[in-house]
Amino acid sequence: MSIYTINQKKLVPISERKMDLERDIQKLTEENLDILFGSTFVSGSLNQEFSVRAQEQDFYIDTLAFDESQKSFVIIEYKKDRSFSVIDQGFAYLSAMLNHKADFVLELNERLHKTVTKSDIDWEQSRVIFISPEFTNYQKNAINFKDLPIFLYEAHLYENNLVEYDAIKPYRASESITKLSHDKTIANVTKEVHVYNESDLVKPAWTNTADLLRQFEQQLMTTIRETKVKYTKYYIAYTCRRGHDIVNYVEIVPQQQGLKLYYRFYFNFTKSSLPLVDCSKVGHWTNGNTTTLLSSTDQFPEALRLASSSYDFIRQQTGKKK
Repeated sequence: MSIYTINQKKLVPISERKMDLERDIQKLTEENLDILFGSTFVSGSLNQEFSVRAQEQDFYIDTLAFDESQKSFVIIEYKKDRSFSVIDQGFAYLSAMLNHKADFVLELNERLHKTVTKSDIDWEQSRVIFISPEFTNYQKNAINFKDLPIFLYEAHLYENNLVEYDAIKPYRASESITKLSHDKTIANVTKEVHVYNESDLVKPAWTNTADLLRQFEQQLMTTIRETKVKYTKYYIAYTCRRGHDIVNYVEIVPQQQGLKLYYRFYFNFTKSSLPLVDCSKVGHWTNGNTTTLLSSTDQFPEALRLASSSYDFIRQQTGKKK
């Protein structure tokens, strides 16, 4: 895709600069992990690469990051070679991590001065990110699985200090890799690592709930265009930026009778025609403080208004204690 700047109503092409993965992109990525992937830097080129020895092979992790919200590790690798297999290498890194959990936890504790244990980590939501100037069609097609914990980003540098991180989206990712692969490493990793999607949270018989979710999500993302969707083990998160952080402003727990929506604002923040419930002092899986049940499309306008209020509320918390 060509990128242009506007000069006196004319489009002027912006030239791409030659990129050094290690010097330019890796360091830039590590310094901005919170903005790019909502993660915290642990180790890499900014301090010292972390490595483990697994199956008589040394695995050097280009960048090790930690997702504080999901309590899981993120392994980031930078690739110039277009011939590597994203599946083989991705699962090899995950396998090395799962077989050396104590080493990863020790690295996390020493670098970030934490005191977490192996049981504190959600290993199930571990993932690998590959960053490259360009991926082949073969590599792009290799990620067309719904449960693949491997993600591809093409990175480009342009004139005027413009940077692009282009996420490669799976095409029709409906099949599970476990059904098509008999590789032992893949089988072992998929027993512990899982990528969540709609089918994990919406039961097959909940057809009305599934319809409500898709329609509401479509309207929400039209209303607040910067919204990104993230599936977790217990809920669906709709995120926005707050300063340098990526935060959830609405979360949804699908139920048989409809969608339980959680908003970040407090119970007395706004009035509503929907029955709001204060959940700030009640145990639940989400980060919300106020909840309501959405059971009909007639409730969409008010639910979307509340979502906008939650969006404004959470963005106003920049610099404040979470």
